[in-house]
Amino acid sequence: GNMSSRKGLNGACSVHEYTGSFIGQSAHFKMTSVCGHVMTLDFIGKYNSWDKVDPAELFSKAPTEKKEANPKLTMVKFLQVEGRGCDCIVLWLDCDKEGENICFEVLDAVLPVMNKPRGTERTIYRAKFSSITDTDICNAMNHLGEPNRNEALSVDARQELDLRIGCAFTRFQTKYFQGKYGNLDSSLISFGPCQTPTLGFCVERHDKIQSFKPETYWVLQAKVNPEKESSLTLDWDRVRVFDREIAQMFLNITKMAKEAKVESVSKKEKVKQRPLALNTVEMLRVASAALGMGPQHAMQIAERLYTQGYISYPRTETTHYPENFDLKGCLRQQANNPYWAETVKALLSEGINRPRKGHDAGDHPPITPMRAATEAELGGDGWRLYEYITRHFIATVSADCKYLQTTISFSIGPERFTCIGKVVTSPGFTEIMPWHSIPLEESLPHCEKGDLFPIGEIKLLEKQTSPPDYLTEAELITLMEKHGIGTDASIPVHINNICQRNYVTVESGRRLKPTNLGIVLVHGYYKIDAELVLPTIRSAVEKQLNLIALGKANYHQVLEHTLDIFKRKFHYFVDSIAGMDELMEVSFSPLAATGKPLSRCGKCHRFMKYIQAKPSRLHCSHCDDTYSLPQNGTIKLYKELRCPLDDFELVLWSSGSRGKSYPLCPYCYNHPPFRDMKKGMGCNECTHPTCQHSLSMLGIGQCVECENGVLVLDSTSGPKWKMACNKCNVIVHFFENAHKVRVSPETCDLCDAALVDVDFNKAKSPLPGDETQHSGCIFCDPVFQDLVELKHAAMRHPMHRGGQGKRQGRGRGKGRRPGGRLNPKKPKDKMAALAAYFV
Repeated sequence: GNMSSRKGLNGACSVHEYTGSFIGQSAHFKMTSVCGHVMTLDFIGKYNSWDKVDPAELFSKAPTEKKEANPKLTMVKFLQVEGRGCDCIVLWLDCDKEGENICFEVLDAVLPVMNKPRGTERTIYRAKFSSITDTDICNAMNHLGEPNRNEALSVDARQELDLRIGCAFTRFQTKYFQGKYGNLDSSLISFGPCQTPTLGFCVERHDKIQSFKPETYWVLQAKVNPEKESSLTLDWDRVRVFDREIAQMFLNITKMAKEAKVESVSKKEKVKQRPLALNTVEMLRVASAALGMGPQHAMQIAERLYTQGYISYPRTETTHYPENFDLKGCLRQQANNPYWAETVKALLSEGINRPRKGHDAGDHPPITPMRAATEAELGGDGWRLYEYITRHFIATVSADCKYLQTTISFSIGPERFTCIGKVVTSPGFTEIMPWHSIPLEESLPHCEKGDLFPIGEIKLLEKQTSPPDYLTEAELITLMEKHGIGTDASIPVHINNICQRNYVTVESGRRLKPTNLGIVLVHGYYKIDAELVLPTIRSAVEKQLNLIALGKANYHQVLEHTLDIFKRKFHYFVDSIAGMDELMEVSFSPLAATGKPLSRCGKCHRFMKYIQAKPSRLHCSHCDDTYSLPQNGTIKLYKELRCPLDDFELVLWSSGSRGKSYPLCPYCYNHPPFRDMKKGMGCNECTHPTCQHSLSMLGIGQCVECENGVLVLDSTSGPKWKMACNKCNVIVHFFENAHKVRVSPETCDLCDAALVDVDFNKAKSPLPGDETQHSGCIFCDPVFQDLVELKHAAMRHPMHRGGQGKRQGRGRGKGRRPGGRLNPKKPKDKMAALAAYFV
């Protein structure tokens, strides 16, 4: 019917409104969405500071609170505006534990503003669905249930455990080791109850490879000639021997025989079973092993295919279709695809086979294609994953592959040899999954017991045992599933984490090779407390979390018991850290021996070393002090100028020629000198009243985009002059080829911004009447109007430093006049808003 759509107040979520029927009554519907979790769990206030809080306090003393997951989206306010005055709410979140948890986050936001129910009237409904198709949606709407509080609580418990345990160990490890070693090359030495056992599997395989000692063995190989121009290679029944003399003895014995005698011929019909229906773990395994996609990437593609309606819900542990599942309906959708149309039409006319009985986890049906698609529609990786899912589904309703296996047993002297041949009698599902087909082999000769064949050659092959290879992502996923580490949804996240933390690297064939840091960490855990890295404890915790979801365990008791165990382990780990440190000393260099001399220390006036490896920092070996620096940019000495407060030489941080740059004092950056400054602020945020590099001297006006920022002159940028916001990534280019640009102590009468004095070269002056000097407001002065251009900084990471100072100092007064250029009416569209400031 008729439907109106509009953007919500947060600009990210649309609202669709229409009139229809709800539980037999006419109703006005509002349909909207959320962007993942509405809320996230975090510590309150001071407990987020690494310097002020002992990590041991995070296990019990540190209070937690729910905060908005993405404050910029103002999701709670958006939900309350749309939910105000509504009578009922129907929750259409993903039908898994995370989705159930989001249900209650939405309810916490909207229930206070909804109309109060009359008496015992029901107002909260939960829709259960597995795919976004008309049939499934209508069916869900006709069978509305209630959200599951226990499943939501199990997610709350997992969040709190991971937060408290992960943060405590991570903070302690990071501060301890980064305070001692300069080439760890990881900004965070993280620990995770699931992440660490995942790394443990990779290092365990690495250790097996390192400790492997190859052994030599010998194999007897015989060839017979059934016909003049053909030969047949036979396999030795003993397979191999590890003693050369014994192998030579067997060779001598068999060489005495002139002919090979057929001892038996057996023929058996065998079956290669069609695959079980597809679940998440199998999809991720195949994506990594066969399609070359990392688990995280594959999951993102699968989620996109689901939201677009091409496949059913991609997070499922089930490999068994329910009896009422419309298999034929799903198959008919694929009848016109040129890649498999013939196979599908044949199945529909001859009748489909019921899929094999798999495991029913009680969550969602297996991953199934829900509508037809073409390569042009999905493109690239989207099509490759969709194609595999579709082929897998068609294979589950196809026949098994049948083949005839012939085994001929020979004797050459006293030794037995065998050869096996296979002939396909019915290809079945291998037509749609050709990579599973029986390989074509040379046909075996027709023979009977007692037949004799001349021997072509008998020789001894010398070989060596080989070590196992590094774990592939597919093998790691299998191990994680077997040991209960993570869930089908979180497995890709844990694998991605150990890659991003520089604990493993992904080699060719998507094999995971541990780095020095990953190896030392795991060996250290084994040395101190093996249970920190073994999968046993986390597997037991996962079982407890599942019991919470089933309503069979108490949320508070599970939380308290698990945290108590890990708190004891943490204290023992802290007391025994020297054991891990001994391993670190062998592999990594101390801070004093790392980096290159860069700037002078203000205390001892010796050169401090710049350590470029993440996290980049400065270290004074004489004072034994380390100073953190802004990340994701370059650091160089700033003209050998010194900070007037502490005599430290200033350094210049830059995100590149197209980005922003600012000077900073290493000491002030780590120890804010003024109350209104926070840790992690450069000179462009320093409120020193007279320093020539400070905000007070170089600040021009309030940022045109963000609320807290100030546009600050970059005095190093000439002749391509620019000013940049000290909070966000807005950059304003102006006065190209000017000889000098200075910030005047005077302010603009219209907008309160600081005036700018500009000197141009005579030959390149854009000023009227061949003038070379002009003073004015860059926002209001008509002479400067065409010389100003706004851009966004090209930065590798916009959040390159912390700190939100209060607006004070030059160009930041609140006394803006209504008619000023910096105070136009804010347009709704952000780009229009930016344009409005510089029209």
